[in-house]
Amino acid sequence: MQKLTRGIAAASARHPWRTLTSWLAVIAAIFFLAIAAGGTFVDDFSSPGSQSAQAVELLDQNFPDAAKGSAMVVLHADDGTTLADHRAEIAQVLDDVSAAAHVESVAEPFAAGTISADGRIGFAVLTLDSPEREIGKPAFAVLSDAVSGMGAPGLQVELGGDAIFLNAAEENSSHTAIGLLVALLVLLVVFGTVVAAIVPIGLSLVAVGASVGGIMLMASTMNVSVSAIAVAGLVGLGVGVDYALFVVARYRENRSAGQDNTRALSNAMATSGTAVVFAGGTVMVATAALGITGLGILTSIGLATALMVFSAVAAAVTLLPAILTLLGDRIDAGRIDASRVVRRHRPALRTEDSAWWRFGHHVSRRPWPYLLGAVALLAALAAPALAIQTAFPAAGDAPAHTTHRQAYDLLTEGFGIGFNAPLTVVMDLDSSTAGADGVASVQATIADVPGIVSVGDPQTSADGSTVVFSALPDGGPADAETSATIERVRDVIPDNTYVTGITAITDDLNSQLEETLPLFIGAVIGISFLLLMLVFRSVAVPLKAAVMNVLSIGVAYGVLVMVFQWGWGAELLGLDGPTPITSIIVVIMFPIVFGLSMDYEVFLLSRIREEYAATRDNAESVARGLASTGRIITSAALIMIAVFLSFVSSPVPSVKMLGLGLATAIAVDATVVRMVLVPATMSLLGDANWWLPRWLDRLLPVVEVEAPAAVTATPDVQQVAPREEELIPQ
Repeated sequence: MQKLTRGIAAASARHPWRTLTSWLAVIAAIFFLAIAAGGTFVDDFSSPGSQSAQAVELLDQNFPDAAKGSAMVVLHADDGTTLADHRAEIAQVLDDVSAAAHVESVAEPFAAGTISADGRIGFAVLTLDSPEREIGKPAFAVLSDAVSGMGAPGLQVELGGDAIFLNAAEENSSHTAIGLLVALLVLLVVFGTVVAAIVPIGLSLVAVGASVGGIMLMASTMNVSVSAIAVAGLVGLGVGVDYALFVVARYRENRSAGQDNTRALSNAMATSGTAVVFAGGTVMVATAALGITGLGILTSIGLATALMVFSAVAAAVTLLPAILTLLGDRIDAGRIDASRVVRRHRPALRTEDSAWWRFGHHVSRRPWPYLLGAVALLAALAAPALAIQTAFPAAGDAPAHTTHRQAYDLLTEGFGIGFNAPLTVVMDLDSSTAGADGVASVQATIADVPGIVSVGDPQTSADGSTVVFSALPDGGPADAETSATIERVRDVIPDNTYVTGITAITDDLNSQLEETLPLFIGAVIGISFLLLMLVFRSVAVPLKAAVMNVLSIGVAYGVLVMVFQWGWGAELLGLDGPTPITSIIVVIMFPIVFGLSMDYEVFLLSRIREEYAATRDNAESVARGLASTGRIITSAALIMIAVFLSFVSSPVPSVKMLGLGLATAIAVDATVVRMVLVPATMSLLGDANWWLPRWLDRLLPVVEVEAPAAVTATPDVQQVAPREEELIPQ
């Protein structure tokens, strides 16, 4: 792998302008194709083979109108008046709505009888001209803005319905800019020069930009979640900056050790560059494994994230060498540290003078207290995860000022909370001899189920093969009681009858997750274990890495339970109180956290392995590995944490969860795991860290991530740590 990475980087460095123009051409081509042939984004929540999926399939086949998108114009008269007092205004509003793009028809509420008992709240059902997935999120955003702005004096107008909520535009936020600004400040401290700090930021933006076009193209061949770009971009920004940071730091370290620019870059790419390729590959495998769940929304997010990480790795091993070659000594331009002249005349900092080296030996001398203390701390923080309760977000969890949340609250007030969680019952008469009497019997049976408030009138398809009617529960769409009601309904209906609706769909989704999650988690851990064993020629190293990563993920889940489920400090995040934890977010977090944790594990262990190959001293190699990577990995973690925490400012609770969970896991991994657990466990294991059965060693191909120290260092600095004080301002 070293030769391949070094060779690719060398080719890019020999032809820097050709590399730059190639990147520009590829990005331009991707965006041209994305604009010309890119698809729309839609969330595919269906669970293949489930009751809800079968019901939707029947509706699509036999009720063409049912396949079209729909929404509700919710109307509310001010106190002291009724909707009847605003007939003229309502008629004008509905005329304006009828003229909006994608609106095929509007059902007048007075004729349809969709007015609340007190006459103050009503709704008009909109039938759209195309299925929801064909309309696309941008068109829904335009429709929402248009309808919610059509109010008249004394009359409130909002737009609601599942399609509006699921396709709601994410509010613009400055979180991305804030995260990048913090990353820039960290890089300025790390490198002490403006140019060196800007390079990783620019590289990550290029990688993310190229991937966005690729994800748009992917949407033309498969259903891609509307959240795919947001989630993938969150990861892409973090790894893009981090991967460039690791390579640039090693390049400048080599230059400080006396190597010329060409050799310094070649050695940096052979070591840190190879580690980037391996670490990025681990993240790609972990996120792409989301496809094992069999759920379209998770598969698309996993593939989009893997594409984003691939772009970051490609930029680090091709575009970055070209940029560094063109910059040459200008990589140190724009130095901001005024005390550089003083440090230039200081004696070289020996490894033994490093605080990281001393701390590594300190932990190694007392491994058991540190190991037990760290495990106890992580276990305490992870314990709340045992009480985690996941749900699917509903419009009632959206920010209070959004039109779909306003519509949800008004419909709840006027018609009861179950109105927002209707069950759609679909009967396939072709698979049964029962006729109209059978339909009436099923309706009566469902009406008697505890938790069902009312059952609607049946509608029959044109060919007479399918019947559909609604049933209203007494709970909301995210309530556990509604799910229990659905189970009771499914227990009493015949085999030719299926239940769908937003709650039924998400319940089936969660059921499939429960079935496939063990296989998914096992695959992620197993593949990561094999990759680490392949690279580090060890059984113990990948095993303890997997255990530590699971602990980090457990802590992240525990923090989500405390903050969102229990509401501890929720107000600080802009929440009104406890908020259901989104089941999909919990699943998405696992491969991302596992992959990113492996990143730091690879960079640290590769340096430890490099030192061990040179010294054969386990304790010393751990201490030297910490000393060599301490500041850089800490800085990389700070950047990742800053990017993730910036997303906590998003008004969308699910995005807040993802940002806080990822930031927590990285913080734990970069502190407790790397600084305490790694040296403690490696001290206890001793030379067994690098044990591998001979028969297995013969079977496994040889893959080196870091070259031996003698290859990358000049003869007079092989046993001396890099001069961090020349590289990083104090």
